[in-house]
Amino acid sequence: MESFNELRERVARLSDVRAAAAVLSWDQETYMPSGAGEARAHQLATLQQLAHEMFTDDELAGLLDRAAAEVAGHDADSDEARIVKVLVRDRDKAVKLPSRLVADLARETALAQQAWAQARQANDFPAFLPHLETVMALTIEKAEALGYEDTPYDALLDEYEPDMRASEVRTVFAELRDELVPLVEAIADCPKPDDACLRAGFDENAQWRFGEAVIADFGFDFDRGRQDRSAHPFSTNFSTTDVRITTRVDHDFLPPALFGTLHEAGHAMYEQGVDPALDRTGLASGTSLGVHESQSRLWENMVGRSHAFWRHYYSKLQTDFSTQLAGVSLDDFHRAINRVEPSLIRVEADEVTYNLHVMIRFELELDLVEGRLAPADLPDAWNSKYEQALGLRPDSDANGVLQDIHWSFGLIGYFPTYSLGNLISAQLYDRADSDLGGIEAQVERGEFGPLRDWLREHVHRHGSKFSATELLQRITGGGLEAGPWLNYARTKFGQLYGL
Repeated sequence: MESFNELRERVARLSDVRAAAAVLSWDQETYMPSGAGEARAHQLATLQQLAHEMFTDDELAGLLDRAAAEVAGHDADSDEARIVKVLVRDRDKAVKLPSRLVADLARETALAQQAWAQARQANDFPAFLPHLETVMALTIEKAEALGYEDTPYDALLDEYEPDMRASEVRTVFAELRDELVPLVEAIADCPKPDDACLRAGFDENAQWRFGEAVIADFGFDFDRGRQDRSAHPFSTNFSTTDVRITTRVDHDFLPPALFGTLHEAGHAMYEQGVDPALDRTGLASGTSLGVHESQSRLWENMVGRSHAFWRHYYSKLQTDFSTQLAGVSLDDFHRAINRVEPSLIRVEADEVTYNLHVMIRFELELDLVEGRLAPADLPDAWNSKYEQALGLRPDSDANGVLQDIHWSFGLIGYFPTYSLGNLISAQLYDRADSDLGGIEAQVERGEFGPLRDWLREHVHRHGSKFSATELLQRITGGGLEAGPWLNYARTKFGQLYGL
């Protein structure tokens, strides 16, 4: 196993360089002074280019070939065999990208992130447009370099959801839309729950403490992780022992901080639950963004917005916010946090309309990548799609085309994974519920260990050893399905709205 061990040493150094770049990116979104943007862009470009050159080095190719021969007799599911298999797959894609393009993307997206933050605050899309045009041009160049059979969007989607194709996303989204639109329309005819109790003014530090206490109960390990503030909540990791999450706090609206913390903790517990033996191997992270998002949506929604969850926590929340929640019953609070109403902001959308937000972005990205839409025309296209799908027209670009950070990062092809995560979350929850003999009663008692440990055993510990398709097959015996999530949505909101 001489070549395999040498391969591990080289990949460990590569992982360290990537982790260093990730630290700089995390700092950029949290503590970096605003004037440091240009310097940080150069630093990130250097590290990303260095990591790319290390990974595409010809010597590494020969080492991979020799390591593959050494592990040929191993069990196909062994760490050794999977490390080689995944590295070969990822390297085959990486060698298609010129080192110059990798550096350009790292530098321009770092600058674009700063421009986006300023443009959103100032509601100034024209200020962000030149950066968006540059990022889009580089992203399309990347897609062409990677190659594709049907649409350049496939090459980009594959970066986040390996082996998934735009045509498959269209099919799944069509099924979702056919079911969701009638459900939204039926709910629209019902009386709306009063959510004034969520807008009563909540001390920001108290919100922060409550959220952190809950995720500690979930099993988020603060000895191996931390939470900070950012303009847009996210999760990142530098190893299984260093996982960072962020959220934002709104004094006048309780859900963003609370459910943002629960959401990002779902991502983080995935990373903290990876087998430490996979650290610095290239496999010590989630296998796809759809699977990753399934973890965050499961803890945020299927657990955190359930009646059982609040039967356990509501008295504590009322104690912390006695003035704001005085006289608000558990049932009224539960209906308020599950209020279904078309809205402009994706991260604050209810479970029923959330997927419609994702579909809009998917359609816009396809049009951008396939040349039917110019970046300059995005605001009008965005506003029209929102009016058509949700009956709302954004009152500003800050609440419209500028609301998401993803395009400034160059994360084109990322958005569909949010809805894929919804679907996978229901498939996993149903199987866990069956295996554990009923999750609801455990949640009501504040016993989150059984669910967390089940996820760790079946999903987390594997890191990216198995693809999303392989994981689902191992856990559920089948592939991606929309049915379980649609059943969940119809049951939950049918009960809430008396449908």
